[in-house]
Amino acid sequence: MDGLLVIDKPPGFTSHDVVGRVRHTLHERRVGHTGTLDPFATGVLLILVGRATRLAQFLTADDKEYEAIIRLGYATTTGDRTGDPLAAPAGATGWSEKEIESALSSLRGNISQVPPMYSAKKIGGRKLYELARRGEEVERQSLHVCIHEFAAIRSDGQLMKDNGDGTFDFKVRVVCSSGTYVRTLAEDFGKRLHVGAHLAELRRTRVGNFAIDLAVNLDELKIRFAEEALGTILVPPGSALSNLPFVHLSDENAQKVRNGVGVEVKAVEWTAGTYVKMCDEHGSLIAVGQFDAEKGVVRPRVVVSPAE
Repeated sequence: MDGLLVIDKPPGFTSHDVVGRVRHTLHERRVGHTGTLDPFATGVLLILVGRATRLAQFLTADDKEYEAIIRLGYATTTGDRTGDPLAAPAGATGWSEKEIESALSSLRGNISQVPPMYSAKKIGGRKLYELARRGEEVERQSLHVCIHEFAAIRSDGQLMKDNGDGTFDFKVRVVCSSGTYVRTLAEDFGKRLHVGAHLAELRRTRVGNFAIDLAVNLDELKIRFAEEALGTILVPPGSALSNLPFVHLSDENAQKVRNGVGVEVKAVEWTAGTYVKMCDEHGSLIAVGQFDAEKGVVRPRVVVSPAE
């Protein structure tokens, strides 16, 4: 039972909670995820099962896509709806489309973000949210991220929904590099409009090539497993790394790779250090290797189909 599951994470669950449920359902100890999703958020969470857990390092850098609701009117202690308001709603009267587009465009492309205190990022071996819950705040270095898309999603032709309490809800689509904090993006968007803001809703709709329409919820997973139909939703390890170049191995070379020995490849244009899928003659993944351009050899780095 090796492969990848695309799970639609329910609200209120941590990523670790989902891993625990999958372990229990599949009776499999080797289960992990490729990227944390906040408890209040929903959507795509990639779960690796069995020997495929060794592939996490090749999936964590994939771009992400989200649909989010930014609530304009006040900021919170956490940057999202789970935190306490830092002030009463500002009672703004709205913004022009030109002002909104200017704020959006200023946050597209390569930008810097300071990780929020309420995040899983570690400093000095401690998760920031653990320090924040103790009332501590530490200096954080800014990170460089890329916002490929940051655009409004109109509802009934309207850019913003007036909540009637001094706040406005603004729905957006975000496509960004790994490591982006959408909460921080929401706060920075509010700053551009001179108003406090926080994230009211967040749904991850894609990770790399895995979109929400491929996802199953935890109840569906239980049903598929009980019906012995897990193979209909479990993505094979090789297919999980569809973005990587590949090489097909003879039976002799496949056995070498299983034993950790590199194999020579010819007439390739890969740059030094390129990660390569090393597959048997049937296309099944044996290992992920790294290309040594000087010697024209791919050396296995992570073997997922070891020698018997």
